Amino acid sequence: GWKDAINTTIINFNNEKMQITWKARELFPGENVSFSYTFDEGKHKVWKSCPTYLLDQDYSSGCLFKTEGPTLAISIRNSNGSKELFSKRLKSDFYIKPNRPENVTFFWKEDTVTVSCNTPERVVKCLRLELQYKSNFDKDWQSRTSKCCNVGEQGFDPRKCYSFRVRLKRLVPYCNVVDYSSDWEAETFWMNGTLLDSCGDDMKSESNTVIVLICLLAVLLMIFILLILLCKWQRLQKLVMPAIPDPKYVFADLFNDHNGNFQEWIDKTDHAIVQAKIEYEEPECIEAESQQENEKNSDKQERQEKVFSFSRAAENNDPKAAQIACLMPTSNTTASFAGFQVLMNDDMYVML
Repeated sequence: GWKDAINTTIINFNNEKMQITWKARELFPGENVSFSYTFDEGKHKVWKSCPTYLLDQDYSSGCLFKTEGPTLAISIRNSNGSKELFSKRLKSDFYIKPNRPENVTFFWKEDTVTVSCNTPERVVKCLRLELQYKSNFDKDWQSRTSKCCNVGEQGFDPRKCYSFRVRLKRLVPYCNVVDYSSDWEAETFWMNGTLLDSCGDDMKSESNTVIVLICLLAVLLMIFILLILLCKWQRLQKLVMPAIPDPKYVFADLFNDHNGNFQEWIDKTDHAIVQAKIEYEEPECIEAESQQENEKNSDKQERQEKVFSFSRAAENNDPKAAQIACLMPTSNTTASFAGFQVLMNDDMYVML
């Protein structure tokens, strides 16, 4: 009974080739065993030697041969074939591993994706088409299985990039005693119905956009902080070191009209100040004269005429005369104007 308990791996590749392997170093240490097989039944079996051995460190560990029927018998013997070490009968159809799906097509409409492939020539009822997909934001694959050879799924976001892969599976236990599936068809990348070379490009573009936005925000924040610091520094600088006024702007006429000649500028400025003062004070003097005229008697007509004579002199741009005209003395008075001593009484004015 131990002969049937030996663990072997049996694969029927699309019912075209058989591969049977065993653990040589564990089961038959230090011994090169021989393998033979037959697809015949009954007493007249024709055993065939293994055409292609699989080796594990120079020891035979398997055999690869053509599939010739549904019923298979195998035998493992010692190196010279005199002793049988293992034998088994099996149904080769229960160990089929299908080929990859052929001519896979994708149809994307709105949020639904439909995948289809060519229908195999044999045993279609035992096959299922499996679709796996994930977006660039998912870590694990999501799976959807349907009858061969068409499968569809809904809920796809057109703004995301998806990876798709498909394969064929054999039904267990109705068709296979081992759960064999085909190898995965080449992975493809789709986004909103458009085939892409890779989802990495989409992720890279999004990553670059995020990096640019972050850098832009960082630059704006730094500029804002620098402006605040600059304003505070200017305020601090004004408090610690007040600005010295520039005489060029305070005395614009000194530099613009007189080219910095202070004596020329001060002479003209003094004359303009005296002139402006006379023009400003003259109406008051005239008003004072009018009031005094109403109060004076007719015997002081001569004094009034003298005052008016000085007023006319002031109109002729004589500042000293104007200053004297503004004085309406009622008694003997001595005054000083612009370096002159003026003695005044009721009848005359003497300038010393």
